[in-house]
Amino acid sequence: MTQPTSQLDAWIAEERVIIDRLEQGPGPGLARPEQIAGKTGLEVMQAMLNGDIPYAAIAKTLDFTIVSVSKGVAVFQGTPLAQHLNPLGTIHGGWVATMLDSALGCSVHTMMPPGRAYTTAELSVNYVKGLTPKVQRVRAEGKVIHCGKQLATAEARLVGADGTLYAHATTTCLVFEIPQAR
Repeated sequence: MTQPTSQLDAWIAEERVIIDRLEQGPGPGLARPEQIAGKTGLEVMQAMLNGDIPYAAIAKTLDFTIVSVSKGVAVFQGTPLAQHLNPLGTIHGGWVATMLDSALGCSVHTMMPPGRAYTTAELSVNYVKGLTPKVQRVRAEGKVIHCGKQLATAEARLVGADGTLYAHATTTCLVFEIPQAR
């Protein structure tokens, strides 16, 4: 009889499969306009997760990756490392904020119809517990609260595999039509 896998082991195994798939694709970079033309935001995010189009270079730089997307939801997983420490010995707040911002923005992105985009207008982060490299993985799960023609709002939580909450955030995004090339 096999023993049940811990949540952390499951997260690491899932991450390994996703990173392998992403690395077999085009790697980090920007999608070409023709790769995303006519696609919904969810279709674009799914193509990225499938390794069909490039993923954001910041994820490689800061040691986190997208692990799942669905309508109104985006989940990222990160590895807090010594290279992310601030002078006080905890993970820099900017690393935490970037993970949360990624989950928030991508959750909003999943709601965009073809020809629409968004940009962050406001990001608010609440840090509730210090994070160190002793925590092997954290996940940021962003969920859309509202998505309209001009504004979208979302919330996210950064948690460890044991359920510990390290930070939570909200965003307000401006929604707009993508300008057509002339």
